[in-house]
Amino acid sequence: MSGGAGRARTLGRLLLAAFLLLAGTAHFAVTDEFLAQVPPFLPAPRVVVWVSGVVELALGLALLLAPASQRPRVGLVVAALFVAVFPGNVSQLLTRADGFGLDTDAGRAVRLLFQPLLVVWALWCTGAVGTLRSWWAARRAVTRS
Repeated sequence: MSGGAGRARTLGRLLLAAFLLLAGTAHFAVTDEFLAQVPPFLPAPRVVVWVSGVVELALGLALLLAPASQRPRVGLVVAALFVAVFPGNVSQLLTRADGFGLDTDAGRAVRLLFQPLLVVWALWCTGAVGTLRSWWAARRAVTRS
């Protein structure tokens, strides 16, 4: 990886770690705001918020502390988290639940557009894109034989 690209990815990884650490902490500081994102069919919404906060804190720390060889795996897990919480964001739109200043359908809908960007960010800044490419190439090679 070239110097400029490497620095950009490192900065991206550090910013994503800070984002996750801040968000994870917020799960405990402003729990009620996060309740708007818990789909109504899930039991114990506060527990869901707290557990997801712990997961975000753990992943934020992993982004900071994981050795370079493990960062692509961490990136895959972070991307999976962003995919996993997407239904909660959709639920917030469908149930018209207010939270984090999202008090209009338009605001809640626009927020949905950012979730794929978070997935791409996690994959890019950790080098997980290369891991996915390798996996995909190996998978294609097996299906061709």
